[in-house]
Amino acid sequence: MKVIKLANTKQQKKRNIQNEKRRVRNSQTKSSIRTAAKKVNKITESKDNQDVTVIQETYRLFVKTIDTAAGKGIVKKRTADRKKSRLAKKVNTAVAALK
Repeated sequence: MKVIKLANTKQQKKRNIQNEKRRVRNSQTKSSIRTAAKKVNKITESKDNQDVTVIQETYRLFVKTIDTAAGKGIVKKRTADRKKSRLAKKVNTAVAALK
């Protein structure tokens, strides 16, 4: 963890430490959102015979991840809704193709 040495007061030093912790935590959460989205994309675009439940389960995990982040304010709610909607279209077309 890197601490910026520009602070003059004890309070500002503490705030810098807190902000750095939050920044690291937020970047980890955003990374997990991107990873979950990539997993959903990979499963929906693969040509292998798949089970519908596998596709739906990976999408459900993506939704859980992004909704948690939106609830904590890491991503905006409308951004989360937009990403979920776009992936839902892909999931629905993949599921329809398997049926």
